[in-house]
Amino acid sequence: MRSTHRLAVPMLLTCLFLAGCSPLDASDPSASHASTPTASAPGAAGAGRSIAVGAGPQTKYTVQQQPAAGSCRYRYEKGEPLPDAECTPGAISPAVTQANLKSTICRKGGYTSGVRPSAYVTGKEKRLDAASYGYTGRMGDAEYDHLISLQLGGDPNDYRNLWVEPADPGHRAGSGVNNLKDPVETKLHTAVCSGRITLAQAQQAIVTDWTTALSVLHLS
Repeated sequence: MRSTHRLAVPMLLTCLFLAGCSPLDASDPSASHASTPTASAPGAAGAGRSIAVGAGPQTKYTVQQQPAAGSCRYRYEKGEPLPDAECTPGAISPAVTQANLKSTICRKGGYTSGVRPSAYVTGKEKRLDAASYGYTGRMGDAEYDHLISLQLGGDPNDYRNLWVEPADPGHRAGSGVNNLKDPVETKLHTAVCSGRITLAQAQQAIVTDWTTALSVLHLS
Protein backbone atom coordinates (compact mmCIF):
# COMPACT_ATOMS: atom_id res chain seq x y z
CA MET A 1 0.00 0.00 0.00
CA ARG A 2 2.82 2.44 0.82
CA SER A 3 4.54 1.90 -2.55
CA THR A 4 1.26 2.43 -4.43
CA HIS A 5 0.69 5.74 -2.60
CA ARG A 6 4.23 6.89 -3.35
CA LEU A 7 3.70 6.24 -7.07
CA ALA A 8 0.29 7.89 -7.16
CA VAL A 9 1.49 11.27 -5.90
CA PRO A 10 4.08 12.00 -8.62
CA MET A 11 1.73 10.61 -11.27
CA LEU A 12 -1.00 13.00 -10.12
CA LEU A 13 1.37 15.97 -10.19
CA THR A 14 2.58 15.02 -13.66
CA CYS A 15 -1.03 14.82 -14.88
CA LEU A 16 -1.84 18.24 -13.46
CA PHE A 17 1.25 19.75 -15.05
CA LEU A 18 0.52 18.30 -18.47
CA ALA A 19 -3.11 19.39 -18.32
CA GLY A 20 -2.17 22.95 -17.44
CA CYS A 21 -3.87 22.68 -14.06
CA SER A 22 -2.70 24.55 -11.00
CA PRO A 23 -2.41 22.77 -7.66
CA LEU A 24 -3.22 26.05 -5.90
CA ASP A 25 -6.25 26.03 -3.68
CA ALA A 26 -9.24 27.72 -5.44
CA SER A 27 -9.78 29.89 -2.39
CA ASP A 28 -6.42 31.63 -2.89
CA PRO A 29 -7.32 35.31 -3.67
CA SER A 30 -4.34 35.72 -5.99
CA ALA A 31 -5.48 32.73 -8.01
CA SER A 32 -9.20 33.41 -8.26
CA HIS A 33 -9.55 37.24 -8.32
CA ALA A 34 -6.36 38.68 -9.81
CA SER A 35 -7.86 39.35 -13.25
CA THR A 36 -11.45 40.09 -12.25
CA PRO A 37 -12.43 43.53 -13.67
CA THR A 38 -14.19 46.08 -11.51
CA ALA A 39 -17.58 47.03 -12.89
CA SER A 40 -18.95 50.57 -12.74
CA ALA A 41 -22.36 52.01 -13.51
CA PRO A 42 -22.53 53.06 -17.16
CA GLY A 43 -22.14 56.79 -17.57
CA ALA A 44 -21.62 57.39 -13.86
CA ALA A 45 -18.80 59.85 -13.35
CA GLY A 46 -16.74 59.22 -10.26
CA ALA A 47 -18.15 55.69 -9.98
CA GLY A 48 -17.47 54.22 -6.57
CA ARG A 49 -17.19 57.56 -4.84
CA SER A 50 -19.47 57.71 -1.84
CA ILE A 51 -21.47 60.92 -1.39
CA ALA A 52 -22.34 62.00 2.14
CA VAL A 53 -25.96 62.03 3.25
CA GLY A 54 -27.08 65.20 5.00
CA ALA A 55 -29.89 65.88 7.43
CA GLY A 56 -32.41 66.65 4.71
CA PRO A 57 -35.16 69.29 4.79
CA GLN A 58 -35.72 70.92 8.18
CA THR A 59 -38.68 72.77 9.67
CA LYS A 60 -36.24 75.39 10.95
CA TYR A 61 -32.75 75.82 9.58
CA THR A 62 -29.84 77.12 11.62
CA VAL A 63 -26.59 78.71 10.44
CA GLN A 64 -24.06 75.95 9.83
CA GLN A 65 -20.40 76.15 10.77
CA GLN A 66 -18.16 76.51 7.71
CA PRO A 67 -14.58 75.36 7.02
CA ALA A 68 -11.84 77.43 8.63
CA ALA A 69 -11.05 80.75 6.99
CA GLY A 70 -8.53 80.37 4.17
CA SER A 71 -8.63 76.57 4.26
CA CYS A 72 -10.38 76.07 0.88
CA ARG A 73 -9.06 76.58 -2.65
CA TYR A 74 -10.95 77.01 -5.91
CA ARG A 75 -10.11 74.78 -8.86
CA TYR A 76 -10.57 75.93 -12.45
CA GLU A 77 -11.36 74.07 -15.66
CA LYS A 78 -11.11 76.24 -18.78
CA GLY A 79 -11.60 79.24 -16.54
CA GLU A 80 -14.75 77.90 -14.88
CA PRO A 81 -14.68 77.66 -11.07
CA LEU A 82 -15.03 74.36 -9.24
CA PRO A 83 -15.13 73.89 -5.46
CA ASP A 84 -12.44 72.43 -3.24
CA ALA A 85 -13.15 68.69 -3.15
CA GLU A 86 -12.17 68.48 0.52
CA CYS A 87 -14.22 71.46 1.71
CA THR A 88 -17.21 70.92 -0.58
CA PRO A 89 -17.51 67.24 -1.57
CA GLY A 90 -21.29 67.41 -1.88
CA ALA A 91 -24.08 65.95 0.23
CA ILE A 92 -27.44 64.47 -0.74
CA SER A 93 -30.81 64.68 0.94
CA PRO A 94 -32.24 61.44 2.37
CA ALA A 95 -35.69 62.74 1.43
CA VAL A 96 -35.04 62.30 -2.31
CA THR A 97 -34.55 58.84 -3.78
CA GLN A 98 -34.88 57.17 -7.15
CA ALA A 99 -38.12 55.58 -5.93
CA ASN A 100 -39.87 58.83 -4.97
CA LEU A 101 -38.84 61.17 -7.80
CA LYS A 102 -42.43 61.79 -8.90
CA SER A 103 -43.41 63.03 -5.46
CA THR A 104 -40.25 65.07 -4.85
CA ILE A 105 -38.00 66.74 -7.42
CA CYS A 106 -40.07 65.74 -10.47
CA ARG A 107 -43.50 66.65 -9.15
CA LYS A 108 -45.53 69.35 -10.82
CA GLY A 109 -45.62 72.59 -8.89
CA GLY A 110 -42.00 72.36 -7.84
CA TYR A 111 -40.04 71.02 -4.90
CA THR A 112 -37.15 73.35 -4.20
CA SER A 113 -39.07 76.33 -2.77
CA GLY A 114 -40.44 74.20 0.05
CA VAL A 115 -37.04 72.99 1.24
CA ARG A 116 -34.77 75.98 0.60
CA PRO A 117 -33.30 77.66 3.72
CA SER A 118 -34.17 81.30 4.33
CA ALA A 119 -31.98 84.12 3.06
CA TYR A 120 -31.35 85.05 6.69
CA VAL A 121 -29.58 81.72 7.25
CA THR A 122 -27.82 81.44 3.90
CA GLY A 123 -26.71 85.07 3.96
CA LYS A 124 -24.71 84.48 7.12
CA GLU A 125 -23.36 81.19 5.81
CA LYS A 126 -22.33 82.82 2.55
CA ARG A 127 -20.18 85.40 4.33
CA LEU A 128 -18.52 82.71 6.43
CA ASP A 129 -17.91 80.48 3.40
CA ALA A 130 -16.45 83.39 1.43
CA ALA A 131 -13.83 83.60 4.18
CA SER A 132 -13.28 79.84 3.93
CA TYR A 133 -12.48 80.18 0.23
CA GLY A 134 -10.73 83.52 0.48
CA TYR A 135 -13.27 85.06 -1.89
CA THR A 136 -12.83 88.83 -2.08
CA GLY A 137 -14.98 89.73 -5.08
CA ARG A 138 -18.42 91.31 -5.08
CA MET A 139 -20.76 89.21 -2.97
CA GLY A 140 -23.64 90.13 -5.28
CA ASP A 141 -21.84 88.53 -8.24
CA ALA A 142 -21.15 85.27 -6.43
CA GLU A 143 -23.75 82.58 -5.87
CA TYR A 144 -24.04 80.63 -2.62
CA ASP A 145 -24.44 77.46 -4.59
CA HIS A 146 -25.61 73.94 -3.80
CA LEU A 147 -22.97 71.76 -5.47
CA ILE A 148 -25.64 69.08 -5.90
CA SER A 149 -28.58 71.34 -6.64
CA LEU A 150 -31.88 71.01 -4.80
CA GLN A 151 -33.52 69.91 -8.04
CA LEU A 152 -31.07 66.98 -8.10
CA GLY A 153 -31.71 65.95 -4.52
CA GLY A 154 -28.86 67.86 -2.92
CA ASP A 155 -29.04 68.51 0.81
CA PRO A 156 -30.53 71.95 1.49
CA ASN A 157 -28.18 73.17 4.22
CA ASP A 158 -25.29 70.79 4.73
CA TYR A 159 -22.06 72.82 4.62
CA ARG A 160 -20.48 70.07 2.52
CA ASN A 161 -22.94 70.85 -0.27
CA LEU A 162 -22.64 74.65 -0.32
CA TRP A 163 -19.92 76.95 -1.60
CA VAL A 164 -19.47 80.55 -2.70
CA GLU A 165 -19.32 80.15 -6.48
CA PRO A 166 -17.45 82.99 -8.23
CA ALA A 167 -18.75 84.51 -11.44
CA ASP A 168 -17.88 82.96 -14.79
CA PRO A 169 -15.00 84.34 -16.90
CA GLY A 170 -15.99 87.54 -18.68
CA HIS A 171 -18.79 88.27 -16.21
CA ARG A 172 -19.49 91.99 -15.94
CA ALA A 173 -18.88 93.13 -12.37
CA GLY A 174 -22.02 94.34 -10.66
CA SER A 175 -24.42 92.56 -13.02
CA GLY A 176 -25.47 89.98 -10.43
CA VAL A 177 -25.37 86.20 -10.41
CA ASN A 178 -25.24 84.55 -13.82
CA ASN A 179 -23.26 81.35 -14.29
CA LEU A 180 -23.07 78.36 -16.62
CA LYS A 181 -23.58 75.76 -13.89
CA ASP A 182 -27.29 76.54 -13.57
CA PRO A 183 -28.31 75.36 -17.07
CA VAL A 184 -26.23 72.20 -16.54
CA GLU A 185 -28.29 71.44 -13.44
CA THR A 186 -31.53 72.03 -15.32
CA LYS A 187 -30.53 69.66 -18.14
CA LEU A 188 -29.55 66.98 -15.63
CA HIS A 189 -32.87 67.42 -13.82
CA THR A 190 -34.79 67.02 -17.08
CA ALA A 191 -32.82 63.88 -17.93
CA VAL A 192 -33.45 62.36 -14.49
CA CYS A 193 -37.18 63.05 -14.59
CA SER A 194 -37.49 61.67 -18.12
CA GLY A 195 -35.67 58.48 -17.15
CA ARG A 196 -32.67 59.01 -19.43
CA ILE A 197 -30.28 58.81 -16.47
CA THR A 198 -30.61 57.85 -12.83
CA LEU A 199 -30.57 60.24 -9.91
CA ALA A 200 -27.30 58.70 -8.69
CA GLN A 201 -25.63 59.21 -12.08
CA ALA A 202 -26.55 62.89 -12.11
CA GLN A 203 -25.34 63.39 -8.54
CA GLN A 204 -22.04 61.60 -9.17
CA ALA A 205 -21.39 63.51 -12.38
CA ILE A 206 -21.92 66.94 -10.87
CA VAL A 207 -19.82 66.35 -7.74
CA THR A 208 -16.98 65.05 -9.90
CA ASP A 209 -16.88 68.04 -12.28
CA TRP A 210 -19.93 70.08 -13.21
CA THR A 211 -18.20 71.33 -16.37
CA THR A 212 -18.05 67.80 -17.81
CA ALA A 213 -21.25 66.36 -16.32
CA LEU A 214 -23.30 66.62 -19.52
CA SER A 215 -20.64 65.19 -21.81
CA VAL A 216 -19.85 62.30 -19.47
CA LEU A 217 -23.52 61.33 -19.41
CA HIS A 218 -23.90 61.91 -23.18
CA LEU A 219 -26.37 64.75 -22.70
CA SER A 220 -24.48 67.59 -24.35
